[in-house]
Amino acid sequence: MKLLFRIIITAVLVILIPKIMSGIYVADFKTAIIVAVVLGLLNIFIKPILVILTLPFTIVTLGLFLLVINAVIILVCDNIVGGFSVNSFWTALFFSLVLSILQSIMYKIIGEDK
Repeated sequence: MKLLFRIIITAVLVILIPKIMSGIYVADFKTAIIVAVVLGLLNIFIKPILVILTLPFTIVTLGLFLLVINAVIILVCDNIVGGFSVNSFWTALFFSLVLSILQSIMYKIIGEDK
């Protein structure tokens, strides 16, 4: 139940963020749910591999390279999910940053923090 709740929160945020930010397109709520699921799966399976492969860059940049990895994950999701598009790398970077911050706030508000 907790996982379903997190997916719905992420989907709602994926629908709302393009309303305040240009360069992102989400067709409908069904697409937002698919984006939330795909982002979750990419974060579980692909992100740890990318983090390990880019560990030297992450250490040299004091962790800031993790933002680049998050943007790459968003761009991969853009290629996988139809009805979801991100215009550029910088838009994906800013979208991932805003999404992460808003997810943290929402989970804190509703008591679902890690």
